[in-house]
Amino acid sequence: MSPDSRIAWYRQLTPYHWFVFLVASACWCFDCLDQRLFTLARVPAVTALMPAGTDPGIVQAKGKDVTAIFLIGWGIGGLIFGALGDKYGRAKMLTVTVLLYSGFTGFTFFSRTFFDFALFRFMTGLGVGGVFGLAVALIAETVPNGARTGALGMLQVLSTVGNLSAGAFKTLFDSLETSGRIAAGESWRWMFLVGALPAVLVIFTAKFLREPEPWLKAKAEGLLGGHGVLTPYFSLLAETKWRRNLLVGTVLASTGVVGLWAIGEYAPDVQRYIFTKHFEAEGLSAPEVKAKVNQAITRAYVLNMIGAAFGMWAFTRVAMWLGRRPAFALGFTAALVVTVYAYWQMKTPFDAYWMMPLMGATHLATFAGFAIYLPELFPSRMRSTGTSFCYNIGRFAAAGGSLFSAKLATDLYGQFPTPLKERYAAMTMCLIFLLGLAILPFAPETKDKPLPEE
Repeated sequence: MSPDSRIAWYRQLTPYHWFVFLVASACWCFDCLDQRLFTLARVPAVTALMPAGTDPGIVQAKGKDVTAIFLIGWGIGGLIFGALGDKYGRAKMLTVTVLLYSGFTGFTFFSRTFFDFALFRFMTGLGVGGVFGLAVALIAETVPNGARTGALGMLQVLSTVGNLSAGAFKTLFDSLETSGRIAAGESWRWMFLVGALPAVLVIFTAKFLREPEPWLKAKAEGLLGGHGVLTPYFSLLAETKWRRNLLVGTVLASTGVVGLWAIGEYAPDVQRYIFTKHFEAEGLSAPEVKAKVNQAITRAYVLNMIGAAFGMWAFTRVAMWLGRRPAFALGFTAALVVTVYAYWQMKTPFDAYWMMPLMGATHLATFAGFAIYLPELFPSRMRSTGTSFCYNIGRFAAAGGSLFSAKLATDLYGQFPTPLKERYAAMTMCLIFLLGLAILPFAPETKDKPLPEE
């Protein structure tokens, strides 16, 4: 154990360290707000934009299509802005990505067709995809080595503030719609308009945020290579050590991203169906059923996010005590068991109230690991590129997984009624967690080691 690691991470930070940590965390927090606004508003938005009377099954399929489009934009944005962050600076590119995702989230308010909605979500994805790699590289290279694990783990824990805020906004706008202050079926528009608020962060990122010393040193020594945006990728692929780390990081991150976005994110869709049947069986009127279902989904979502915060905190502690590899092994194993059980057995709102915190804890725990581990795999001259590539290539896998899940539900399990076919598809998709476990023997252990700079 290094001497610095015996001191609480937050006691090692100077005022400027705190500023960097809080600004980067806020950028990622609002990024997560945008992601969750989409998750919560996806089905209502598609329902409103499709012709009246469209079959619910088609709406669900279109929801998965637009999720895939969003994830593809996310992946492309991550690949582009990760490399730009290494070429032109983390702070500069963080400003651009925040403007991009906040602006197009706001534009989503004006969607009039499914095409508009999908286009705005693709453009939003470009910005959303760039933030993570830039934010974690900025923190990792700015704070002391002994504070790095705690700070990066806390970055992810604080992301649940954005996630919970999305739930709060959904509750608010659902209430306004129920009271008639917002037109029926239009509350989703106002949720996306809220997503434009993070543009205010640009004032801070552009004016006060400095590039980290390791990146400035690499630039001064001419280690950033040529002027092309692909230069960092050529550097990554040219050296065996970094190629191996790139493969390990990509498989780990893809496992978690597919697990969350191609499996876990569809839990609210299944809940909406089973909750509707549950409350209809109580003899409630249609408006009462709708209100009860929205309330139950929101409550399950809030509990899911509380569980996620605890899971990411727990992962950070395990990564500090036992190492990165044991933490990932525990995380993926727990995600596999909990997710299969939840999709198999969730039948009532009460079930969701205790299952969803466990799903949140296990699905998002490993995301703290991505923030901690990925920047430890690469030197400054390629850290933003490598981190962004690993984290965001999983978006393409998740987009494919989302489409594959829809295919499983309609083709392989199509003979079963809704929501059984969706349950079985999600349970089958959980095999992805075995891939994350399989790559761990090849993953370098980075506990208590400085960032690589050779």
